[in-house]
Amino acid sequence: YSLAFAVHQFAERYDGVILVLTPDNPMTNRLAAALKFFSPDETILHFPDWETLPYDHFSPHEDIISQRLLTLAKLQDVARAILLVPVTTLMQRIAPLNYIQATTLSLACGEKKSIEIIRKNLQLGGYHSVSQVGARGEFASRGSILDIFPMGSELPYRIDFVDDEIDSLRYFDPDTQRSIKKIEKIQLLPAREFPLSASAIHFFRQQWRENFVGNPLNCPLYEAVSEGRVLAGIEYYLPLFFQKTALLLDYLPNKAFILSVNEVHDAAENFWKEINERYEQLRYDRERPLLPPHDIYVDVHALFARLK
Repeated sequence: YSLAFAVHQFAERYDGVILVLTPDNPMTNRLAAALKFFSPDETILHFPDWETLPYDHFSPHEDIISQRLLTLAKLQDVARAILLVPVTTLMQRIAPLNYIQATTLSLACGEKKSIEIIRKNLQLGGYHSVSQVGARGEFASRGSILDIFPMGSELPYRIDFVDDEIDSLRYFDPDTQRSIKKIEKIQLLPAREFPLSASAIHFFRQQWRENFVGNPLNCPLYEAVSEGRVLAGIEYYLPLFFQKTALLLDYLPNKAFILSVNEVHDAAENFWKEINERYEQLRYDRERPLLPPHDIYVDVHALFARLK
């Protein structure tokens, strides 16, 4: 609590974005909980870790992806906030800013917008078309009604159209499918941290062939992406979807202030060692070749050079 109080006192005197680096997830979570007590009026942002081991064959839970995307979107226009991040998460390469900007969609009542254009934008952002929306990352259309469960939202939205105009926007209950509350505008984030458009899939296939030897048709993950499907663990191939990746630091304003808590350098060193050990253990699977650590993470020296 004394640490949270110290961060709170500093935030009261600093008018801008403060990045608080911690050595691990548990400390980040404790600090976030305490800051809600000391700084209820401050914007507290959390960029959570995927909570998977490096090169895991598992994907992060959708709630984690939702929170990460929401934080990346908020960082684009927030003037004042406290951002809590474990140093190990900061080492991870992520989607570039232009991807978040291009796939984030704002809608308002009375706005002229074709339902087909919105459907196409949702598919570009990685949303799945279903018959009935029940989970984040899904959308369903029935005549002049479009249901969407966006990332970063607690409830799904129901959009009613009259011709090419948005007539109403409402929250609805995914269990009962009944409308709850009328709203005036919404923001739709992408469903994933990587695109699944036709051009993105083409680029992924090209990058795969450039990075890995052997017949790609023997790799289930390559086959799945080629068909527009997603297999668990695809997140560790994120660099293959983009010309250039980014770091969370690239999303921060130039005058952001950085506070480090405890031995973050030691935590980063230990994590870099773990990444390389996992790479050596798993790299010989021909059906699932791995990108080298430097493609997915930034090393300790380069990270702290950026932090200055």
